Amino acid sequence: GPNSSLSSDVSFSHLFFESQVPTVKGLYFHRGLRLRGAAASHPFIDPAVEALVNVGGTRYAFPWSTLDDFPQSRLSRLHSCTTLREIAEFCDDYDETLREFYFDRDPLAFRAIFNYLAMGKLRLAQEVCNAALHCELVYWGINVKMMEPCCQHRMVSTVEEVAEHERKEQEWRERRRAMRTTLKGGFCHRLGEAVENPHSGLAGKVFAFLSVIMVMVTVVSLCISTLMEDEDQDDTAECSQTTRNFFLVESVCVVWFTLEFVVRFFHAKDKVAFVRGPLNIIDAAAILPYYILLLLELKDESVQDVVAGAGKSTLDKLGLVLRVMRALRILYVMRLARHSLGLQTLGLTIQRSMTDFGLLLLFVCVAITLFSPLVHLAESEFAPNAARSPHLSFSSIPASFWWTIISVTTVGYGDMVPHSTPGQLVGLVSILAGVLILSFPSTSIFHTFSYTYTELKQERERLWKEVREAELATEDEESMKERETWPDNWPESDILPGLEDPFFIA
Repeated sequence: GPNSSLSSDVSFSHLFFESQVPTVKGLYFHRGLRLRGAAASHPFIDPAVEALVNVGGTRYAFPWSTLDDFPQSRLSRLHSCTTLREIAEFCDDYDETLREFYFDRDPLAFRAIFNYLAMGKLRLAQEVCNAALHCELVYWGINVKMMEPCCQHRMVSTVEEVAEHERKEQEWRERRRAMRTTLKGGFCHRLGEAVENPHSGLAGKVFAFLSVIMVMVTVVSLCISTLMEDEDQDDTAECSQTTRNFFLVESVCVVWFTLEFVVRFFHAKDKVAFVRGPLNIIDAAAILPYYILLLLELKDESVQDVVAGAGKSTLDKLGLVLRVMRALRILYVMRLARHSLGLQTLGLTIQRSMTDFGLLLLFVCVAITLFSPLVHLAESEFAPNAARSPHLSFSSIPASFWWTIISVTTVGYGDMVPHSTPGQLVGLVSILAGVLILSFPSTSIFHTFSYTYTELKQERERLWKEVREAELATEDEESMKERETWPDNWPESDILPGLEDPFFIA
């Protein structure tokens, strides 16, 4: 008939997933009713016993007793109101004649909520956005935890995605304001924006290009300097001149990186967040060793000796610690992440996949704990001479850890090889287990990498569009200012030359 219960199969089968518990027809009919046809046009209810609500043009009638199980809901609190002022706080409008409460809300979303009030089961609606349904649940005072677990997980995931999207939109708005401010700001602000954002304009692109060149020069210089160390005793004078040249090149690059780091530090709005940034920590770790070594050199030698000897004597005195600090210059390579989409994707993927990497490490540790005793037992019992050999060293379980690691990770250097048949069977099983161990987390990491790459690529394209729009807006403003300077009494012949000439071809 026109008045059908929301508990019937027809009324909610197109809105919800198939229920695990079969619905009993008519069981919840008395708890709620969606009015249709003549009953919706001329409702006859007892306001003391039943409630009449109108949500987005759709009328519903239900006994007030239906709300006894939901005391914190908006409708239950509405029932406790005694004055018109109190009623106005919980609904958009109220008809005193029909005793009807009006709500300017989504009628499709309210169907799922009304079904929950009638049936006691809250599920997603296929016709309603999950984020919109979450907002409606908050409005009607329904706890999201009352939703079925599968639907709740999907809703929470959608709400988190929407929150992340809103956060990025806020960042884009801030960047847009920053770009507009850059066009009108002073020299220091424009310099900081050019250093921080390569897409801010021509100056940013030039600065990014020079920064990449400096990184490449530093890395090449570090690699070539290690080749010159073996020729140190052969030709002292020539090596000294070469070392001086490398020292000057390194000094120029470090000064550039220091200037960039200082400008970015003073340009940052939140200095604490800047210091905690991973890339900024890497920058500091790459720059500081140069100044530390330079200060240590200046304690014993003059500046000319530092340039001439490039710190070789002091490095020999201080030993391994200073050599490690000198090798930290290779961290300059990580600076390329500021300008490389691939490196940014790699870093963000590692950050987002820490749980997967932890799971992978756990699997590897379990495999090591399992296969190391097995291969030690097999080799010590069936190949005792090989197990005692220093080249094969399966003499103990800790000594077998290395073999298990390279076998499970399917690397197989070949420095440790089981010779007994049981040991080889253990090796086969460990390799097969390693394939499975690596494949399980790797799938999740791959999807994270793909999603991150697509996200960063879209952000870069959007940033490029924002920059182009800002440039076009600036050009439009300049053209408008130029037109304002034009005189208003120009002759028509000057504006459209040749109109009076019958042979003029436009």
